[in-house]
Amino acid sequence: MRKRYEGLLLVRSKAVKGKGAWYWSHLEPILVHNPDTGTPKAVKLRCGLCNAMFSASNPSRTASEHLKRGTCPNFSGAYRPLGSSPPPPAAGVAAAAAAIATATTPKSSSGRKRAAALLPLHLSGGKEDLGALALLEDNVKRIKSPGLKPGSSGGGLTKEQGEAAIALLADWLYESHATVPLAVVEHPKFRAFLAQIGLQGAASRRLLAGPRLDARFEEVKRQSEARLGDALFFQISTDGWKRRSIFPISPSLALVSDLVYITINLPNGSSLFWRALPIGGSGGAKAVEAILEEAVAALCGGSPERCVGIVADAGKAVNKALREVESRRSWIVSVPCQAQAFASLLRDFAKRSPLFRSVATDCLKLVAFFSGNHPARTLLQRFQRDAYARIRALAELAEAAATAAASASSSSASAADRDAVDPALALLLPDGIAASARALHAIVADASFKMVYAGGDDPAAREASEIVLSQGFWKDLEAVQAISRVVAVMIRDMEAERPLVSQCLPMWEELRDKLMDCCARHGKDQASIMRLIQARFTTNYHPAWSAALVLDPLYLVKDANNRYLPPYKILSSEQEKDVDRLITRLVSREEAHIVLMELMKWRSEGLDPLYAQAVQVKETDPATGRVKCMSGQSRRLVWETCLNEFRLLGKVAARLIFLHATSGGVKSWALKVAGKGGGGFGGGFGGLGRVAAERAGKMMYVAAHAKLERHDFVTDEEREFLAAAVNVLERMGTDEY
Repeated sequence: MRKRYEGLLLVRSKAVKGKGAWYWSHLEPILVHNPDTGTPKAVKLRCGLCNAMFSASNPSRTASEHLKRGTCPNFSGAYRPLGSSPPPPAAGVAAAAAAIATATTPKSSSGRKRAAALLPLHLSGGKEDLGALALLEDNVKRIKSPGLKPGSSGGGLTKEQGEAAIALLADWLYESHATVPLAVVEHPKFRAFLAQIGLQGAASRRLLAGPRLDARFEEVKRQSEARLGDALFFQISTDGWKRRSIFPISPSLALVSDLVYITINLPNGSSLFWRALPIGGSGGAKAVEAILEEAVAALCGGSPERCVGIVADAGKAVNKALREVESRRSWIVSVPCQAQAFASLLRDFAKRSPLFRSVATDCLKLVAFFSGNHPARTLLQRFQRDAYARIRALAELAEAAATAAASASSSSASAADRDAVDPALALLLPDGIAASARALHAIVADASFKMVYAGGDDPAAREASEIVLSQGFWKDLEAVQAISRVVAVMIRDMEAERPLVSQCLPMWEELRDKLMDCCARHGKDQASIMRLIQARFTTNYHPAWSAALVLDPLYLVKDANNRYLPPYKILSSEQEKDVDRLITRLVSREEAHIVLMELMKWRSEGLDPLYAQAVQVKETDPATGRVKCMSGQSRRLVWETCLNEFRLLGKVAARLIFLHATSGGVKSWALKVAGKGGGGFGGGFGGLGRVAAERAGKMMYVAAHAKLERHDFVTDEEREFLAAAVNVLERMGTDEY
């Protein structure tokens, strides 16, 4: 009902011209609610001329029958645009006062009163009386028209419109609870706004957090259970095992959670939020495995084979648990999140790449000198206050990193690792120094700086000057930024687009190509970078990547005979064996030889060219400008409808192709909700009473479903958080150097 209502609102809002504009200016969609439960029960069309109500099944037919055929007594046939409104009264409160006087006096004196109303209105209390006069005006209108809401005019909201408005307001508050508390409805200005549209008292905090929230929660829960029941199989996505503290050096900037967020990915591309489970202080492999098994059992009931995959944010304990679950349930494909894998690759660069370590060390020397040396700090503040603030912030982070490293150091760590710059700080330093480049160059060239440090007795000043004046340092820094930016932009795209398992191999190949090109462009040795990429790739690789790639019609390659064949040529010999092993694992032992024969046929014959071309039709996404597949679901539907001869292979392909390669989507947002309700990120909902915790959980459930339904997987806050940590956004505002 709600989708139908919102769709009609969208159609009506766009009907400013064309053949439907004449009737949409008079017909208005109304969402009718059940008076007992508050849930939507019907969508109606209300005639704005006579207030008659009609079915919303066919608006154009309703318009023809009601308006054109003369059924509506007030329809003149004149077209009035949707955005237009009646002309305002000639005088404001004075005219209203005249109307009150005219309405409340005998007819014999109407002429005299009408003349008096034209005189200037003098109130003994001055302008302060205008509010009281408006209240009097409302009371008179309410007495004259009992069905009219106070504060509204004759053209105000009807009861159905008011209910629809409150429902939309409630949904917005639930979905925005991470940033907008429910207490906003108690704000005097907001209450005044509601009064102006005739809705005072209809949106109290108690109502929104009570019966209306309960009704909305039950409605969303029923819809979710129905959609899950319709799906033949699904994938479980878990996020929260790996603490997403991209700033481990600064506790105030870290997101720490004791909850793991579980969502369900359906074959049709949609996702459902299931629940947030507490993991307490135990995050070992056994605890992870127990929670995963519990989720599979709860969601599958008596059909455990419906869960065909699990994707989870990376971590040693999680990866071990995924392998254990997969070994016990042969039909499940468990993969680590690739967005986390790319983020870990960035940390590998910062920790092990000679280029990154050299640049981070030099940047840290500059930060230490210009933040710890009083004359240099004064000069920096004088030249560029922004650069001063930036370097002071980096100095504080560096101090926090040193403290954390000292407390966490162990005898097992090598001396090189103990002396290395913290990886998170190493990713932040280049951007901070690059943004202050102009100020740093100006300082070392300034006469005051040369006068203070003319003797060269201060080795730190001499070293800082050499670094700033070194062209090699700035070139290395630019290369580090470029490499980081390539990886981080791919992370951002993954978070937003949620790639499938079949895209993993092409994604890693794309990363290699981009970084090789980046190293060549900046004249840097690519050997160490490629070694780190290969190590991280090997850690995250799953045989399902290869199997899904050769079964996905999107990646079929046209040969000289006009056949569309699977891309076996890009697989290594070991990856080809992985395809056979995985596909035979996903069927019974008796069916293994049959599915291998079907695979051989698929490899030699491929897909009909007509269907292959239809699947591979692409379009430009207007939001991102990127070219992508027009119909992602067609990749799976081809196997389920057009390739019936592949009975077993088609079943395997349908279950592999839809699997997602990234987890997440609600975690960072949900942490904000938990923080609002539980007094902090660390405690989840633990700081609340039972009733308040239940309310917060329902609100999170409703809002999470709305986010997933809109495919709103990455919020602006998450983008900003990732940008500050790993340079996700392109460098902005950097000084030239």
